[in-house]
Amino acid sequence: MTAPALPPVSPTLTGILLALGGSVILSINDVAIKFLSGAYPLHEVILFRASIGLIFLAALIRLSGQSFALFRTRRPRDHLIRVTIVMVSNVTYFLGLAALPLADAVAVAYISPLIVTLLSVVLLAEKVGPRRWAAVAVGMVGVLIMLRPGVGVIQPAAVLVLISAFCYASSHMMTRRMRDTESAITLSFYVQCGFVLVSVTMGLVVGDGRFAGSDNASLAFLLRPWIWPSVADLPAFAATGLAVAVGGLMVSQAYRLCEAGLIAPFEYAGMPMAIFWGVMIFGTWPDRTAWAGIALICGAGLYTLWRETIRRQQETRFDTRSGRV
Repeated sequence: MTAPALPPVSPTLTGILLALGGSVILSINDVAIKFLSGAYPLHEVILFRASIGLIFLAALIRLSGQSFALFRTRRPRDHLIRVTIVMVSNVTYFLGLAALPLADAVAVAYISPLIVTLLSVVLLAEKVGPRRWAAVAVGMVGVLIMLRPGVGVIQPAAVLVLISAFCYASSHMMTRRMRDTESAITLSFYVQCGFVLVSVTMGLVVGDGRFAGSDNASLAFLLRPWIWPSVADLPAFAATGLAVAVGGLMVSQAYRLCEAGLIAPFEYAGMPMAIFWGVMIFGTWPDRTAWAGIALICGAGLYTLWRETIRRQQETRFDTRSGRV
């Protein structure tokens, strides 16, 4: 007897699961960067991270039997623009992360899903319904509850993270525009190459520590001299490289498969993970207010998933009744 065939998984569900999984994995990068920012310069951390990412991509292509010709592109200009945007997003975020508590930095950064939704309407002409707008708004309320403006969280470092959030959202607009010709692996490859180039240049300019000595945590992270990593810190370097390589691929593929306005709310999954890592690594336990924010953020994502599932089921029933294939 032949086993019944499993129903095909929809691109929408695949994209949502990739966004959720990628956001969780990328949270490992945040905690590793926060851990390393007290002793190493930013350019050194980025160089190690990007090098590990390139090794991972090369291994992935070899194991999957694909050709390195996958890295060829006919859109070098678009890649240059996207790499620059991603670069600014990462650098400003890491500089802010060095000066802010992990959960606070991630909370500020999670204005990006709202920006993604706005830009998807303006730049990509995607349609965002009132329920999806409501889910994003509820998630943003959760972020604001955790951010607690007016109690000392808003500071220059937070402005850096806000700049990062805008650039992050813009990079996903580029991903959507390039999805027809560029694979997620190709997109990731050029980003990692850009990181290697910029970090090596930065290391040659400031790696000797000639500009070091600032009391500001962000500037100290940017201008600190190069030091050889200790054996004890190598797992953290490996974690940030692998987390960005795997998580970045998953999130990029999610934005290739689905509308940006749909995927954006599911990136809020990284916020509860920031709380989890804060407890496990840095010993900071969230209070009742923080838990209220987490509930709203998770609830917004789950509601969007439920609504999208219902909508897809209704579309499937309509196509079946109308005889469409």
